[in-house]
Amino acid sequence: MFKSILRSCMEGNTMSEQEAEQVMDEIMNGQATPSQIASLLTIMRFRGETIEEMTGFARSMRAHSLRIPTENLSVVDTCGTGGDGLSTFNVSTACAIVLSGMGVPVAKHGNRAVSSKSGSADVLEELQIPIQHTTEEARQSLIDSNLCFLFAPLYHQSMKHAVTPRKEIGFRTIFNVLGPLANPANAQHQLIGVYDHQFALKMAETLSRLGTTRTLLVTGGEGLDELSITSESKVIEVNGKEQTTYTISPEDVGLKRGLLEEIQVNTPAESAQLIKAVLKGEANESATGIVTLNAAAALYAAKRVASIQEGIALVDEAIQSGIVNRHYHTLQGEQQHA
Repeated sequence: MFKSILRSCMEGNTMSEQEAEQVMDEIMNGQATPSQIASLLTIMRFRGETIEEMTGFARSMRAHSLRIPTENLSVVDTCGTGGDGLSTFNVSTACAIVLSGMGVPVAKHGNRAVSSKSGSADVLEELQIPIQHTTEEARQSLIDSNLCFLFAPLYHQSMKHAVTPRKEIGFRTIFNVLGPLANPANAQHQLIGVYDHQFALKMAETLSRLGTTRTLLVTGGEGLDELSITSESKVIEVNGKEQTTYTISPEDVGLKRGLLEEIQVNTPAESAQLIKAVLKGEANESATGIVTLNAAAALYAAKRVASIQEGIALVDEAIQSGIVNRHYHTLQGEQQHA
């Protein structure tokens, strides 16, 4: 199966959704060799991945992943593709802490650093927030503290067969965009940061096919995989099957434009320090602004507010009142008593 599909792709053809799902099944089951996987990823990257291929791959990835039951919980995820190369601090992880402190259940999907200076798992360790190691622990954490961290390698164990080919070819592939499409808690509300707007358009259509309640796919004007505090951002809003595209700037929601250098870091430790300052309400305006903006967008994605602007005021109040920082120390307390 894999060889014939590979040959077909070499001849300029693309895969149907069903073919893509079968190919991904073979990768997940360890039936494809590393060189076959690398060849297919290279061909797809060179000609551009199709929506059918992304949908088939994501369906297979979801089918092979461990799941955590989240019935009766309206779960949100804040997950980015990474790969923007801008070395910003872990904004989506900071947002997850803020949202959970505001009573919103967050199933944060993430990994260690692959294409960034600091992955979400790396910065959580620096923040001394525990990473759950079983589906039962994750579900309990979600119930107890409105936050669980879904460490991608634990939930997508079948992905191990693609690790070496991905590392060896060394460029972005379809796998960079699959993570946010395969949340193990089946989060129906998402804020997904995407480094490239064209990829975001494909991901939006893929999510429409896979099913979502409300997801915002956002690309900062400088290629940031977050809503930008320094420039306009493009947003694709997916409500069920419907999609709307618009731009948003900090000024549109009452925030000041910031400076990129004020949100850049070199290590997970630096990222953690900046997040702590944001949670205390003591960070520079750019860092506080970008977390406030993205957390507000996630509140809107979760249908907790009628607009992003309405969310800005609530997030600001939660940070300034100390609620968020007290919640962070509660999360640390779980680590100390573990």
